[in-house]
Order: sequence, then C-alpha cells, then structure tokens
Amino acid sequence: MPTEQTLGFSHFLAQTDGLGKTLFILLAIMSIASWYFIAAKAVNHLRQRRASERFVNLFWNATSIDEVKNEIATHGAHEPFSHLTSHAIYATEHHDRAGGKIGDAGTLGDSLTRSMRKVLDEETSELENGLTLLATVGATAPFVGLLGTVWGVYGALVSIGMSGAGTLDKVAGPVGEALIMTGLGLAVALPAVVGYNAFTRANRVTMSRLDAFAHDLFSYLTTGTQAAQTPSATRVRNISGAA
Repeated sequence: MPTEQTLGFSHFLAQTDGLGKTLFILLAIMSIASWYFIAAKAVNHLRQRRASERFVNLFWNATSIDEVKNEIATHGAHEPFSHLTSHAIYATEHHDRAGGKIGDAGTLGDSLTRSMRKVLDEETSELENGLTLLATVGATAPFVGLLGTVWGVYGALVSIGMSGAGTLDKVAGPVGEALIMTGLGLAVALPAVVGYNAFTRANRVTMSRLDAFAHDLFSYLTTGTQAAQTPSATRVRNISGAA
C-alpha cells in the first residue's frame, strides 16, 4: 500500500534522470510558448478585424479620397485594409510626379499593381508570422513525449532487472509512470494543432477579403467607379461577415 501512494507524477519527476527532466522542461516551454502565441494572436486578430470593419465602412461612405487620407493620417494604417489603401493612394499621387525610375515606369495601373502586390505580400507574411511555432509544436511534442516514455520505460526495466523483483506490481507502477510523458506530449500538441488550423483558416479568409477589396480599390483609383457597383453595406458585410 505505501508503494502505491508514492507512485504518480511527482514521484516520476523525482525518480527520472537528467534526460527525462530535460524532456519535461522542453514540453513545458513548448506549451507556454504555444499558449502565449495563441492568446496574443487571437487578441491581435480580433482588434484588426474590428479596425478593418470600421475603416472599410468609412472608406465606402467617404465623400472624397481626401477624407480617407485624413482618416489614415489621424489614426494610422495599422491593419491590412488601411495599409493597402495608404500605399495605393501614395502610388497614385506619386505616379504623376515620377521620373526616370524603373519602379515608376508604365501606366498608373502598372504602378498601382506593383504597389498593391507588395502590400499584399507583406500582409500575407505578417498574418503567417509565428505559425511555424505552432506547426513545430504540434508536430514534435508527441514525439518528445514518446521519447520520454521510451526512456522512462527503459530506466524502469533496467532498475527492475537489477533489483531482481519482476512481479507485476513492481513492473506496472514504473511503466505506468513513464506513460505520463506521452500524455503530456499529446496535451501540448493538441492546442497547438487546433490553434494552427484556426489561424490558417482565419488568415485565408482575411486575404480573400483583402484581395476583393484590392480589386475594388484598384478600379476606383483608376476609373473613379466601384468595380461592380456593389452597395457599400454589402461590402461591409463581406469584410465583417462570418467566414
């Protein structure tokens, strides 16, 4: 009975060697890093989505492009839609004053296309920033836990073999404790995988809406009309509606 009371997670950590403790610390770091990233990314995504809704609503209800410029100058371009609009407006104004540079060659449409493509690439990189961490944790944490289990079972069997006590109660306890590491590895990996999939889908939806907005913005800046004469209320729903 006393032996059963000593078995458990604390007993496993106390009895495991340096490698086992190192693997446990590694899993703890993975878990903290992934949860921190998930929380920070979720908050940032929510803030950017609200700011994007507000900006797009203001853009399509503005009476002139100067009103949009004043909005960007006042509040800054801290989310994808205002960032794209800011660069597109600058490219439009700069085109008439450009002279001699390869990057300024071509028509207004060419200049706008280059500028907007650059912003779209930047926003894609920004949205995907940090997802490699979640992908790495989700892919490697189960194997780190499995390695800890294999090493723990190995140590337990060696100890049992040296002691000569091969009864079931002497074998099952240490081996069962070693399985804790596998459970920890799965517990660390699952939130990372779920978070990675959720953010990947959210990023894909954001970029799809940003591409549509870029098309409308390009049409407006080059022709002065909306691409498909879509009502502004519909455009706002396209940005803020559920994916």
